[in-house]
Amino acid sequence: MTNTPEAQAAAAPKPSNWNLPNAITIIRILLAPVFFIMLLADNGSDGVVRYLAAILFILAIATDGIDGHLARKNNQVTDLGKILDPIADKVLTGAALVGLSILAELPWWVTIIILVREVGITVFRFAVIKRRVIPASRGGKLKTLAQSIAISLALLPLEQVVGSWINVVNIVFMSIAFVLTVITGIDYLYQDRKLNRAAKAGNTSA
Repeated sequence: MTNTPEAQAAAAPKPSNWNLPNAITIIRILLAPVFFIMLLADNGSDGVVRYLAAILFILAIATDGIDGHLARKNNQVTDLGKILDPIADKVLTGAALVGLSILAELPWWVTIIILVREVGITVFRFAVIKRRVIPASRGGKLKTLAQSIAISLALLPLEQVVGSWINVVNIVFMSIAFVLTVITGIDYLYQDRKLNRAAKAGNTSA
């Protein structure tokens, strides 16, 4: 009997969905409405609650790296986690973008285009879930990182601390995040279509 790594991986039991990484991901989803309420609580007056909302967002979005690290380290990567992880990021960043637009700190067209991309890709994931579970790509993870940095800078009322030049920095980072969001969305669909064509070609030749 062969004892190859592939055979060992196939024989290993699947990790349970009830694990710490997935619990952290679910907590991130549950924190989104709490953050959203806090963001709008002072109606853009940049008081203490605004700082607390920004800190909560930063801490919540930081757990994205923690749950992924724990899942890989403890062999707890599950299909449920692959689905919930990007959804948690989208719910949290979406809440921040909508909140910033409601406060007139971010143009609605930026928020709408990003949300259309994010929701569209999520719906597509569920549409093909019977055939395969699609984890976040490297480009998608880079996009999420760019969004996290841009939104964190936008949430923190730093202008009253460091001056108006920080607004230029915010615009630059938000522009980078916006471009990456659009490009990765298009590339995601292109790569999936390319794989489907290759699979169909393989089945035909077989």
